[in-house]
Amino acid sequence: MAGAAVIAGLVLLAAAAAAPASATDYVVGDSSGWNSGVDYTTWAKGKTFSVGDNLVFQYSAMHTVAEVSSADYSACSASNSLQSYSDQNTKIALTAPGTRYFICGTAGHCSGGMKLAVKVSAAAATAPAASSPPADDGTPPETTTPSASTPPATTTTAPTTRSTSTSTAGEAPPAMGVLAGAAGLVGLALMA
Repeated sequence: MAGAAVIAGLVLLAAAAAAPASATDYVVGDSSGWNSGVDYTTWAKGKTFSVGDNLVFQYSAMHTVAEVSSADYSACSASNSLQSYSDQNTKIALTAPGTRYFICGTAGHCSGGMKLAVKVSAAAATAPAASSPPADDGTPPETTTPSASTPPATTTTAPTTRSTSTSTAGEAPPAMGVLAGAAGLVGLALMA
């Protein structure tokens, strides 16, 4: 019975560590969409935009979406746009914290109010932040051994992709270690 509780706890731990923060799709202007006559400053107030969220611009063929610099936003100029869209249903991922600026590139529309500035916050973490590996004090890590009645688990090691970090060769990033360990324990418990 206690084993079932441990398994349930490990499954929840693995799910929590693997689950990404839930992203929100914001339809710009809500039911009015990206259109003349909408106050986008008021629309954006009270909303919290985070990394991982998306802005969805829905508009007619007479409009465009241009992502611009702060200066071009203030000047309502799309001539140096960072990105420009005209597909009438544009989904833009918010991938980094900071302020993003959007205007309609159709002449006169930006000065008529078709402009949006959104402040993007860093995403909330769903798993503990990675920390430095513990100092090696010479003590071997704790391990568990399956009982004699439990058949040995078969594991397959998938290749890993590494980015530059403080990890040493052969050392998995902490989140991967937690997931791999939890998955292995769950597999062993299910085989019992």
